[in-house]
Amino acid sequence: MDVRSSLFVNVRRSGVAAQFLASVGACAMLSACVGNPFKDAKVDPRSPIAAEVARTVRSDAPYPTFAGIPPVPKDVRPHKQYGQAAAQIEQTRADVVRATGDDSWTLNNSETFADQARSAAGPELAPAQQSDTEAFAKDLRKRATPPPPPPR
Repeated sequence: MDVRSSLFVNVRRSGVAAQFLASVGACAMLSACVGNPFKDAKVDPRSPIAAEVARTVRSDAPYPTFAGIPPVPKDVRPHKQYGQAAAQIEQTRADVVRATGDDSWTLNNSETFADQARSAAGPELAPAQQSDTEAFAKDLRKRATPPPPPPR
């Protein structure tokens, strides 16, 4: 499995020919949009929204212009800072991977921990005898027996 070395880096794997073919394909698809398919479109008068369309459509409405595009916002950080933040996240990721690697974990003083857990759990119980187990199983079988059917 190929895994990217970074989550924020785009790796180029396609050649120039593939990019050229993709561009030609996109241009071919967009060439169908040159005409105006809505110029002679008619609304079916039997349609339930025909009255709504006739009321809302204005044929004398002005077309939008490039002057209507809003200006670039001023409160957005520069593009370079996005890259710096991504590099900082990548560095943090590398630090976490290095700090939690397989060779960074050790089990020291584990017997002391086990002894503390045993003392907190209480005294050890003696193992159950075979007769106790059989008696318990017999009692369970007796309780699991269904009741007799009702008399007819």
